[in-house]
Amino acid sequence: MARKTDKDKGKAEKGRAKGKGGAADRLRLREVLRVPPGGGRIDLRRSDPRAIPAGPTGKAAGVAATAAMAERLASLQERLYASATAGDRRRVLLVLQGMDTSGKGGTVKHVIGLFNPSGCRVRAFKAPTPEELEHPFLWRVANALPRPGEIGIFDRSHYEDVLIARVRELVPRSTLGRRYGQINRFEQDLADDGVTLVKVFLHIGYEEQRERLLERLDDPDKHWKFSPADIEERAVWPAYQEAYEKALERCSTEAAPWYLVPADRKWYRNWAVSRLLLEHLEALDPQYPKGEFDVEECRTRLLST
Repeated sequence: MARKTDKDKGKAEKGRAKGKGGAADRLRLREVLRVPPGGGRIDLRRSDPRAIPAGPTGKAAGVAATAAMAERLASLQERLYASATAGDRRRVLLVLQGMDTSGKGGTVKHVIGLFNPSGCRVRAFKAPTPEELEHPFLWRVANALPRPGEIGIFDRSHYEDVLIARVRELVPRSTLGRRYGQINRFEQDLADDGVTLVKVFLHIGYEEQRERLLERLDDPDKHWKFSPADIEERAVWPAYQEAYEKALERCSTEAAPWYLVPADRKWYRNWAVSRLLLEHLEALDPQYPKGEFDVEECRTRLLST
C-alpha cells in the first residue's frame, strides 16, 4: 500500500472539514453520543471528558468543520422558521446542562451564533424568582418554550430541579423521585406537539474546571463570571456527578434522549453540538412553503410599475 504524503493528508483533512465524503459526514453523531433509554447505570467517572468519540481529531480540523456547517445550519433554520407561516408546528429545543464552566454560554455564543436571531429563543435559567416558586417547577419552563418554527436554547433548564435540588436537599426525596416521571411526561407531551428535544450534557473534568475558574480569577475582564460560590460547589462535586448520573439514567427516553458530549476540549464541544443540531434539523427536513399567489401575474404587474 502506498504511503500517504503530507500533501495527501492535507487534502483529506480539508475534505473532512468541508464534509465532502469524510467520516464526519457519514457518521450519525447522535447514535455515538446518545445515552440509551433504560441503558442501565451511568458512571461519569469512566467517561473521559477529553475524549473524541467521533469526528475531527484535531483543533484546526474541528474549527474548520464547525465553520463548514454554518451555511447548511442557517439554511435549515430559515426553512424551519418559514414553514411555520404555513402552519407547521415543529420546532427544536436545545437543552444545555453541565457543571459551572462546562461551556453552556460558550456553546450558545459559538453555535447559536450561526443562526438568524429572529428565529431563536434563548433562555438562561437562574435561581427561581418568588413568583416562580409559587408555581409547579415546570411552570417557568413551559413559559419559555420555543414557538413553532423557532429554535429554543435553554442554558440550564428544568433539570436544575433534580440536580441542585438533590445535592442541596431543597425538597424531600419523595418529591424528588416524582419529578423524574413528571419531566418524562412533560417532554413526551412536547415531542407529541412537534418539539424536537436535543438534550446535551456537557461533561467537564474536575481538573479542567479548576483551570477555567483560575483563568477567570486571573483576568479582571472575567471576574463578572466568577463567584466564590463556585468554589463551594466544587466541594460537593461527587454529589453533583451522582445527581447528573441519575438524571441521565432516568430521563433519557425514546422521545427525548440525552447526549453526553465531552467538554474539556472547547473546539470539540462546539463541533459536537453543531453536528447534533445539524443531524436533527436534517431529519426534520423543513421546506419553504409555496406561495399562494400567481407568480407570473405578480411579475407582470411589478414590471409594469
